[in-house]
Amino acid sequence: MSNENFIKGQGAQRNVINRFDRYTYEPEDEDFEAVKTSFTEVFPKTIVNQVKSEDLPMEYSMNPYQGCEHGCSYCFARPTHEYWGYSAGIDFERKIMVKKNAPELLEKFFQKRGYKAAPILLSGNTDCYQPAERQFEITRKILQVCLDYRHPVNVLTKNALVLRDLDILKPMAEQNLVSVSLSIPTINEDLRRKMEPRTSSANNKLKAIEILSENKIPVHVMVAPIIPGLNSDEPLNILKAISDAGALGFGYTLVRLNDTVEPVFVNWIEAHFPDRAQKVLNLIRSMRGGKLGDKRYFERQKGEGNIAEMIHTTFKIGKKKFFEGKEFPKLLTANFTGSRDQQLRLFD
Repeated sequence: MSNENFIKGQGAQRNVINRFDRYTYEPEDEDFEAVKTSFTEVFPKTIVNQVKSEDLPMEYSMNPYQGCEHGCSYCFARPTHEYWGYSAGIDFERKIMVKKNAPELLEKFFQKRGYKAAPILLSGNTDCYQPAERQFEITRKILQVCLDYRHPVNVLTKNALVLRDLDILKPMAEQNLVSVSLSIPTINEDLRRKMEPRTSSANNKLKAIEILSENKIPVHVMVAPIIPGLNSDEPLNILKAISDAGALGFGYTLVRLNDTVEPVFVNWIEAHFPDRAQKVLNLIRSMRGGKLGDKRYFERQKGEGNIAEMIHTTFKIGKKKFFEGKEFPKLLTANFTGSRDQQLRLFD
């Protein structure tokens, strides 16, 4: 696919084959530009997921939406759309499932007898502040439930829309119940438009860090993913910019293209960067044992080879140079009682 025919504002350009489908077909002339984003209400029985991956630091996560409009071609969540019978390609960005009953489910979860509070990641899969949130306000209602129950939550997003909810985040922060992590893989705005076409601009994300920090809401940044040959020259510039804006900590990941993320990303990079597509793909393979993906616990986080080691070293230098003396606070669980008031439970 040539760059001239690329659909603007979108990561995937076609629907890739669902690996769970027994039969597949490819329509000859499907005009995806004419396909509008649709929203389907779903009715899950639970909203909080227990995270069982051995190399992930969180214990619980929750996702008010399935699918994501932001359009990042490398998104690790794309294959989860296949469990719903959709494609990890365009369907992931255009067919969004909405969990309107999430706040009620969360309240029921908090009321479970014997539940011991632990910070919940919002979201662990798709973005809780994607454009759909302007319409549905599910994330806002979830945060209000967390405030009412004095339950800690870590918010992860690519969108400066998080600032809309300062009126809830501020009283949460006063009780040490919330942190916000913004995903900033690049501060090169031309590259940002290609990498994550429907997210907030790099400048708006940096401004969001400043505003959140001014309101004493602790901010963490995920510099993710690092894609060698695209944004791998930016870490030091990003770390300086986010530190200056007030961020207290950061994390980063190396790109990995598991399952049906691979064809979406390959199609994307060949269209946007035809002159260096093969170089970038080969650099990724050099970090992943000759493949583009990696599912091995712990190893998938580190990568291997000279390129991966160079990236790790760069972040170590950046941490010492720009984050020395900064400490990220631990969220408080002690005031959670399982009810909206602070009366302690008599029985657990």
